[in-house]
Amino acid sequence: MSDAHPEGGPAPPPRAHTPSWAVPAKPDPRRWWGLVVIAIAQLMVVLDATIVNIALPSAQRDLGISDANRQWVITAYTLAFGGLLLLGGRIADLVGRKKTFMIGLVGFAVASGLGGAATGSGLLFGARALQGAFGALLAPSALSLLTTTFTIGKERSKAFGIYGAIAGGGAAIGLIAGGLLTEYLDWRWCLYVNVPIAVIAFLGAAVFLRDKPERDRVHLDLPGAVLGCGGLVAIVYGCSEAEPRGWGDGLVIGLLAGGAVLLAVFAWWQSRAPHPLLPLTVVRDRNRGGAFLTMALAVIAMFGMFLFMTYYLQTVLGYSPVRTGLAFLPMVAAIVVGSTQISARLLHRIPPRFLMVPGALLAAAGLFTLRYLTAEPAYVAHVLPAMLLVGLGMGLIFMPVMATATSGVAVHDSGVTSATVNTAQQVGGSIGTALLNTIAASTSAVFIADHLADAARKGGGLGLTPAVRDQIVKEGVVHGFNVAIGAASAIMLLAALTAGLLVNGRAPKGGRTPAADDTESADAAV
Repeated sequence: MSDAHPEGGPAPPPRAHTPSWAVPAKPDPRRWWGLVVIAIAQLMVVLDATIVNIALPSAQRDLGISDANRQWVITAYTLAFGGLLLLGGRIADLVGRKKTFMIGLVGFAVASGLGGAATGSGLLFGARALQGAFGALLAPSALSLLTTTFTIGKERSKAFGIYGAIAGGGAAIGLIAGGLLTEYLDWRWCLYVNVPIAVIAFLGAAVFLRDKPERDRVHLDLPGAVLGCGGLVAIVYGCSEAEPRGWGDGLVIGLLAGGAVLLAVFAWWQSRAPHPLLPLTVVRDRNRGGAFLTMALAVIAMFGMFLFMTYYLQTVLGYSPVRTGLAFLPMVAAIVVGSTQISARLLHRIPPRFLMVPGALLAAAGLFTLRYLTAEPAYVAHVLPAMLLVGLGMGLIFMPVMATATSGVAVHDSGVTSATVNTAQQVGGSIGTALLNTIAASTSAVFIADHLADAARKGGGLGLTPAVRDQIVKEGVVHGFNVAIGAASAIMLLAALTAGLLVNGRAPKGGRTPAADDTESADAAV
């Protein structure tokens, strides 16, 4: 057979001899509409962790929920979501990311409808747990679809900038939406609102999303699923119970210790399992492991701030639910600017840590500013500047963290890697809420007790007027917030140190990311 070209010159080399990484993949023309769908779904999942917070007092009164049990409206969601994320990520790899994404949307919508129609506390708690379970399917498949859809440097940076803005600002948007819906409609609409959102995202997913076909069969590691999910559930539950019980409570210590043991056994099993739930190569990579840890530390600090500022604005300054939600708008705007206008434009030009470290330092500075809050109105003087600094800093952190954590991963592990990113975020939020709230509550109690005693002594046994007592209590609450937010600032500095020491990856060169190159090389090998 002749090697000559039909028109005379040398024949081109056989197609099979050309490495597939050298042939540019044709981008999906619908990829940006797909990003819109992914963004809508991710926003729904993230904001649902906080949208109920402002509505909780109304729901408690309506359904007759006791003070001891009201935390389960929040805890049931975070427990199922944080505990099942790893399993949800591997299911996405096993069943298919688009299919899992759509199943998650349907389940989340049904669970939201049940919660909105709840006639008793039991049904509401169960619906919130069901929301968390389907959220654990939805969140990792959303990030995995984003990872496999956008593989070109600049486009990937822009897509992750948008996704990072949602991840960082979703909780604050939830507070805003919760305030508006509770004040002008009803607390039930904080749950009902998910139904039309999920329907729109489902229809969009059916039209615009495309999943990458798998060449290798993915197996489900059942022992690993039991150990990993059990450990995460125990830790998230322990952190949630630490808020009302305290860190020294026997149940809290038992849950945290048991969770740590289960995760240690899980890590041991993953090194020996034939088809591990979480391949250790995913977390052993220095840059990826540093990104996971940076994410967890940053979220610990940020979620504590959300909790304290919500209480400060409503209980100390007397803001309405709507005004409280709107007070977070500047921070949301700063997160969007940091993610889409700074991080997305610079990530393909500079190493990721050159964004993460300054971002964490800015956020730490903003949190430190909040240490000087007073019981007097101080939104413009103290709260607003701090929110802008924290928002800008988180915008610089989230986008490069997510891009780094999901870069260079084989396609068949993209779901579980995405789940690990979400797990770091969710567990970090649970730990931050419990840890910092415990610090604030204990510090406030000591302050109030000491100052009430001093005031009583100075009063010469005449007692305290209600106005003096209320002022001392208010000052004590603010003092507790100041101390806890100071701890959050230190944790954010630790996030900066972690990113600076562990994340040493370079800026992506050329068009493709390492993840894309690995995927294409794997295709060539097949």
